Amino acid sequence: MLERSHLAILREVDRCGTLTEAAERLHLTQSALSHAIKKLETQLGTTVWVKEGRQLRLTRAGQYLLGLANRLLPQFEHAEVLMQQYAAGQRGTLRIGMECHPCYQWLLKTVSPFLAAWPKVDVDVKQAFQFGGMAALFGYDIDVLITPDPLFKEGIAFTPVFDYEQVLVVASDHPLAGKTRVLPEQLGSETLISYPVEIERLDVFSQFLLPAGCSPKQHKTLETTDIILQMVAAGRGVAAFPDWLVKEYCHKLPVTSLRLGPQGIQKQIHVGVRVDDNELDFIQGFIEIANQTSGMTR
Repeated sequence: MLERSHLAILREVDRCGTLTEAAERLHLTQSALSHAIKKLETQLGTTVWVKEGRQLRLTRAGQYLLGLANRLLPQFEHAEVLMQQYAAGQRGTLRIGMECHPCYQWLLKTVSPFLAAWPKVDVDVKQAFQFGGMAALFGYDIDVLITPDPLFKEGIAFTPVFDYEQVLVVASDHPLAGKTRVLPEQLGSETLISYPVEIERLDVFSQFLLPAGCSPKQHKTLETTDIILQMVAAGRGVAAFPDWLVKEYCHKLPVTSLRLGPQGIQKQIHVGVRVDDNELDFIQGFIEIANQTSGMTR
């Protein structure tokens, strides 16, 4: 009774708003599209949309089917792409989503041995999903999510691949450089530089400054790790980074690190995958190599 074509029609009508545009997107005539839905409504015994001028409004039944379409169609489309790749002798593409700016440096060390170990699997990194990774994972837009802040939900399995500490980075000649740790109030006269992320998602704010009721003198945002650390080295501000990344840059730039508070901010990087995909050999291979290369960051 309910076919994939019906779900595709409802999704396009929702996206386009009109029957004419939806028909064009689906390469159907408007009459064929209308007939298909009319037949479905007869079989279901209920309407799925109503006309309001040139626009179409989904009924409650239509809204339910739209939700089903948004869940199922991406899975069909993903499966079709994989089948095409299998037919071409490929194993597929591992699509990686990032929710961690500095983790890109670590990922580069993981991807190289992965490509060597899995010559028939390509890799695609989806940085567009840096701050909406869970939705991308559930929506089959990515296969693997790299994140320091996992959201444990049914259907997703997270594997911790390495531990690290978030530290404050300052120039080697900064007044704080000789200390082993910094307190929240000591940043009250500092310019704090971070990635352009919501404050609530920045550990230096959520776990260090905000609980103490403190804030920096100024907060600036920059996109690139190298530029942020160049600014810090030039005495233009301070920044918070994973300790393993700072160790790498200490050899290139005059910077040093301090613990954030008496206990520090302890973190883990997790690899998240859909439970249904967790047994795929090349995904397990990626997780194993991620665990191995994590030792390179310590």
